[in-house]
Amino acid sequence: MKKILFVLIGLVAAAAIGYWLFSGGDPSQSTEAGAAQQARPLQAIRLSSQPVTIYEELPGRTTAYKVAEIRPQVSGIITERLFKEGSAVEEGQQLYQIDPAPYQAAYDSAKADVQKAQANVKSIKARNNRYEELVKIDAVSKQEYEDIQASLAQANADIAIAKAAVAQAKINLDYTKVYAPISGIIG
Repeated sequence: MKKILFVLIGLVAAAAIGYWLFSGGDPSQSTEAGAAQQARPLQAIRLSSQPVTIYEELPGRTTAYKVAEIRPQVSGIITERLFKEGSAVEEGQQLYQIDPAPYQAAYDSAKADVQKAQANVKSIKARNNRYEELVKIDAVSKQEYEDIQASLAQANADIAIAKAAVAQAKINLDYTKVYAPISGIIG
């Protein structure tokens, strides 16, 4: 019972303090004087519904996850640039054209060397066939016959060398076209 009494006294005291603060806090003023006070002006804002873009600016750095350095495999004068700086390129797209004239000439020369080596083999084979018959009747020395056989083997090797030179010249000629190794933005 004492507890309830203390709680009621506390509530009455809180109500009295609240009334005193609400009325202006000055006990000397009467309630009539409080009513006579003018209302204070307030600022009001009219709310309306409208779309709002929410964004945050955060510090950061971006880097590409793949970077490729474009370097030609052969030297020469670049005759064409086939892209715009800052544009998107696809993997395998041609980017540059290097002057192919010297490499085309080397390729043509290597092909001619193959034909020359093949003609040489044909000539040596014919001599070898003749010497084969002549060595049987001792019309030519065995040394000359062995020399012609060695020449035939060397001529066949010359064909292989010439074909390898053609392959190398073709590779160099193809390298006059520089392609994008990856897709992305160039520049």
